Amino acid sequence: MVDDRKNAENDLPPQERPNREKVHVIACGALAREILAVCAQHGLSHVDIRCLPAIWHAYPQKIVPGLQDAVAEARAAGFEKIFFAYADCGTGGDIDRLCEREGIARIEGPHCYSFFSGNAHFDAKAEDDLLSFFLTDFLARQFQAFVVEPLGLDRHPELKDMYFGNYRKLVYLSQEEDEALQEKARAAADFLGLEYEYRVTGYGDLVPALRSL
Repeated sequence: MVDDRKNAENDLPPQERPNREKVHVIACGALAREILAVCAQHGLSHVDIRCLPAIWHAYPQKIVPGLQDAVAEARAAGFEKIFFAYADCGTGGDIDRLCEREGIARIEGPHCYSFFSGNAHFDAKAEDDLLSFFLTDFLARQFQAFVVEPLGLDRHPELKDMYFGNYRKLVYLSQEEDEALQEKARAAADFLGLEYEYRVTGYGDLVPALRSL
């Protein structure tokens, strides 16, 4: 009877199989649009996505406790296969230690700027980009909420020199070519008093990471 039920489950389309057949991706909310786009483009209908607050991008000490709670909830819900759509993200190796304890993999790389660029390519340009501040599509959209307001630049614009005085350029790493986002990124560079550089990266190493699931 048990074998018959399992065989019947396996005959279902991936999106209709029980949770044990799916891959539960616990992701930074700043990657939600990109993950959904990659899954749609590559037919990854077996991927189940849970997003944690994107604002933790600014408070990395909250990431690992949040991941621990999300893993416990996922396993209670019957998910056997779990993946972290996070790079190290400023946790100082804490995500990797959690991965080792729980037997979970994550996206390779120190941060999303690196894996969107392609980790190897980002490393190769490290010296040229040493004095660069990066934006992704998400941060171009949310520059006010995720950069200006958390740093208090809306209330104390004099702090711009303190935070950004050592930067020379703002590099917009674009996942989708969108003129409106390019204008937002240029405006962000002007606001910070930085040179502007635009690079189209696409989804970079996010694609093979998700396709490997």
